[in-house]
Amino acid sequence: MKKILAWLHVHKYEVLLVSLIQHLFIGVFLEDVDFYAKVIWPINILVVGMASVGIFVKKGRWKKIVRDILFVVVLILPIALPFFGRLPYFMLSLNIAYVIFFSFIFREIIAFLIRPGYINKDLITASACGYFLLLEISVFLMQVFVYEDKDTQALNGIDYSSQAAVFMDLVYFNSVTFTSIGFGDITPEAHYVKLLTAFVGIIGQFYSVVLVGILISKFSAKTTFANEHEESTPPDSP
Repeated sequence: MKKILAWLHVHKYEVLLVSLIQHLFIGVFLEDVDFYAKVIWPINILVVGMASVGIFVKKGRWKKIVRDILFVVVLILPIALPFFGRLPYFMLSLNIAYVIFFSFIFREIIAFLIRPGYINKDLITASACGYFLLLEISVFLMQVFVYEDKDTQALNGIDYSSQAAVFMDLVYFNSVTFTSIGFGDITPEAHYVKLLTAFVGIIGQFYSVVLVGILISKFSAKTTFANEHEESTPPDSP
């Protein structure tokens, strides 16, 4: 067990990155959305939860406890979906829980990115993790409003036939919003979804700009350190 935890800690950002990508985009390989909702979704969350363990290996006791509690909640909710999915406020509770869970992990990623240091493999993979975590948060945050006002269809072009279809459509919609592509096949209808979409786009661009600044500052720090080290090193004797 200790060896597994040690391996997860060393490769924490790579493992988390792969788990986030498979959670968001595994629907590319699936045609049965009902099978996705009932089977693949809980498995995906189990993978993401296990991948997040490495992020908290050397963190405080309370952070680990909070992560474990959130993980149990977000794992149980999709399993209970076939049985309680039609209950009032069930999907609202599910989406809020996922927003909190991914925000908690995102906070640790940001804390690492802004920590003094140099560019390395962990920094690059952590940066990518932060981007996909933002996508996860925005998807589940938008689902809060979609399910709250489903009858009026807050978003035009969304497939409301199943929870899995809604999720996949929102992954696509938020991805093209983040990247400023905006094909226009899915459009916000309600005013609050329009504002939320605008906010998501701004946050995505802001993260990219800040990330570039962080990477440049760390690269500059590494270059400065290398130059200072070279100047302080005495020349070889003839």
